[in-house]
Amino acid sequence: MNKRPTLSLKSKPAPAVKKPAPRKPAAANTAAPARPAVANTAEPARPAAAPAAREPAKPAAKPARRPEPAEQFGAGASPWDATRAKGAQRRAEQRAAEQRAADQPRPRPEAPPGPRASHHRDLKPRLQTEFQAELKADSLAFALLGAATAVVQVRSGMALPAALAGVFANPAVTPQARGAIQDVAYRAMRQLGRSDALVAAMAPKAPDPLVGALLAVALPLMQAGDDGPAPYEAFTVVDQAVTAAGAHPDTARAKGMVNALLRRFLRERDALLADVMQQPQARWNYPQWWIDAAITAYPQEWEQVLAAGNQAPPLTLRVNTRKGTVEAYLAMLAEAGIGARRIGEHAVRLDKPVGVHLIPGFDAGLVSVQDAAAQLAAQLLDVQDGMRVLDACAAPGGKTGHILELADVDVTALDADAQRLSRVRENLERLGLSGTLQAAEAQGRDWWDGRPFDRILADVPCTASGIVRRHPDIRWLRRKGDTLQLATLSGQILDNLWQMLQPNGKLLFVTCSLWPQESEAQAAAFAVRNRATRLDAPGQLLPVGGAEQDHDGLFYALFRKDE
Repeated sequence: MNKRPTLSLKSKPAPAVKKPAPRKPAAANTAAPARPAVANTAEPARPAAAPAAREPAKPAAKPARRPEPAEQFGAGASPWDATRAKGAQRRAEQRAAEQRAADQPRPRPEAPPGPRASHHRDLKPRLQTEFQAELKADSLAFALLGAATAVVQVRSGMALPAALAGVFANPAVTPQARGAIQDVAYRAMRQLGRSDALVAAMAPKAPDPLVGALLAVALPLMQAGDDGPAPYEAFTVVDQAVTAAGAHPDTARAKGMVNALLRRFLRERDALLADVMQQPQARWNYPQWWIDAAITAYPQEWEQVLAAGNQAPPLTLRVNTRKGTVEAYLAMLAEAGIGARRIGEHAVRLDKPVGVHLIPGFDAGLVSVQDAAAQLAAQLLDVQDGMRVLDACAAPGGKTGHILELADVDVTALDADAQRLSRVRENLERLGLSGTLQAAEAQGRDWWDGRPFDRILADVPCTASGIVRRHPDIRWLRRKGDTLQLATLSGQILDNLWQMLQPNGKLLFVTCSLWPQESEAQAAAFAVRNRATRLDAPGQLLPVGGAEQDHDGLFYALFRKDE
């Protein structure tokens, strides 16, 4: 029989111990088992090697004698029992120390180098809008990614033209790519409500911003619109959208999701559209407050008004009568093979839009691009040679140029934005006209020299709800409370400008809003406050479509100062 190994205690050799025979429990320890469990090791004195977890013992004259195993664990105990007990005690104290450490607040470790914030799941993505993807500039994938970059910035509060200008700053964007990106982005804005509803119906959770924008620009290209069939084959759109997703670091990890969602839309298109079209925002592609405002203001025409805002606008020109007649210009267009027709005193509408610099005579100042409704302003103002005229809030200068085309007058073009005022200068130079440009706020008076004006054109700030077909991003940028805020500012401007009008002078109040709070209610309140005589004017023009109503939604009110 093998013998157990021996263990030295205190320098006395321990005799070899044979397998102990069963013994009777001692009377003093009748409840203790022959081999005590680890839980009982706390009762006897701890081995000297144990950590000092309690108050240190007072120094003694003689070192304490380490107890024998028999003394510590009872008669017949093996030296191995002391070793096991010591190890068990050490593990117990280690666990207790670890628990105490876990209960203490831990300092946050420095983050190791890892993926960019836009890739980290626990952080809000930081958009990399200036990233230049390695895609061919003439590919649909390039246009999709460029348009998605613009759309995601509109969602953050930037106007679409400014967002597109940032995209076009990329040297890789060719003139052809600019046109494609712009077309895709504007189409996406006109169907953003429906696209959002489709993504919400198919995706288990909202995708990251740029991923959602990529889906929002791809989905409208896979659906037929009021202007005709879908512009691309559906599978081409899916393939190019997936390619675009894989080319940008903010969308690469969602490449599979983009593929899955677009392919699901192909399989279940009719059912998905039928489901989401029950939602007003998806059906009309406007925020709910906008839909409610249209119903309240125009209970009979609201559907036509909303539908017209989702149409691409026509290209309407204003003929410069200082350089030619409408008849002569129509003949020039016919010679160039461009279909057009006359729709107003100076207005010509092209059958199909073309690039502005491809319009015959545009660079020479023969014509300007201006909506038919906006061309009424200069005519209603009734300017005569020698008058002093103020065009308040003048940028980009379409109305300023028209006034100068109709009469030899002294025009002051006022605008709070000096950068936008530069566009007025460019337009006047192209037309061969000149005026005084003044950068100042129309509600202030420090810019005015004290000389009254014979005519004042007040095209005041508003929500621009009447020109939403030209600027489809407006509906997503505006908030319900903007109407009251802008109406308050406009009222201040009108009251201030009225003081600058000489007796028997005329002030034309213009706004491109559909909401009565900014238009008719504003005009009525202004007349009462200032005892102004209201003259004949069109009032509210609704963009309800049709050959003679295919114009923006503008409001006109004309006042005369009798005192």
